[in-house]
Amino acid sequence: MAASIGALLKQTRQAQHLAQKTVAAGICSQPMLSAIEHDKYRPNAQLLISLCQRLGISLTEISLAHNFAVSQLPNLNARLAELCNQHCYQALADFLQSEAVLANISSVEQTQAYYYYLAVATLQVSADLTETQRLLHLSLASTGTTNTTLARLARISLGLIAAKLKAPRRTEHAIDQAMHNLAAIPYTENQNILFYLVALSYFYLQQYTLSLEWVARGIKFTTAHDSHYMLANFYHLLAQTAQIEEKADLALVAQQREQIFAELFQEKTYDQF
Repeated sequence: MAASIGALLKQTRQAQHLAQKTVAAGICSQPMLSAIEHDKYRPNAQLLISLCQRLGISLTEISLAHNFAVSQLPNLNARLAELCNQHCYQALADFLQSEAVLANISSVEQTQAYYYYLAVATLQVSADLTETQRLLHLSLASTGTTNTTLARLARISLGLIAAKLKAPRRTEHAIDQAMHNLAAIPYTENQNILFYLVALSYFYLQQYTLSLEWVARGIKFTTAHDSHYMLANFYHLLAQTAQIEEKADLALVAQQREQIFAELFQEKTYDQF
């Protein structure tokens, strides 16, 4: 679980075997980076973006809070989770297409999860939007009309692709399907991702006001369920969006930003941000 901004940065840095001094060079001091990683200092938008760029943190690289099973064998599911959490997408694609995995898919739910993960790996490895969409549709076809959390993730992923293709009507349709009657199903932390991907879809459509609104809704939804998962990602997307909006309407963005950060951190925000 990404419990904080500091944890996200620290985990990513350590996974790349980088020293704090290396990551901080030209951006901030090593002691400041250490303070950020230990949640003793809240970075402003520009500092956070610079650190994320240095570490290669992508807006689209999201690890599920809890991975879905693609097999009846625990060791295969554990390997899947490991590859997903480390963002090893080529290895994930190879793993999913191995005989060991294919021979041990034994349920409709596992089939649905299989195609979902293969779609994620395909998008990250080849950026083939057509093939990614095909795989997501196969995932949805495995569930029928049941709108589970995983089905909703597949639907909003299709919406995100539509947003990348600048197809707002398709994006809106996917959002409506993904978010419809969400409260009717049991809560899982993976549902936090839905709000993030809606906000990201509007970001790609350059509808920044709607993106900020969905970030705020995502933070409210996440904290209402006593969860921290995805808050660092919400913060990162908010920083990106606020930077863009400041050029167009500084006053509006400052007001929105203060409201959202106050809710996220339960502390006063400052205009030297």
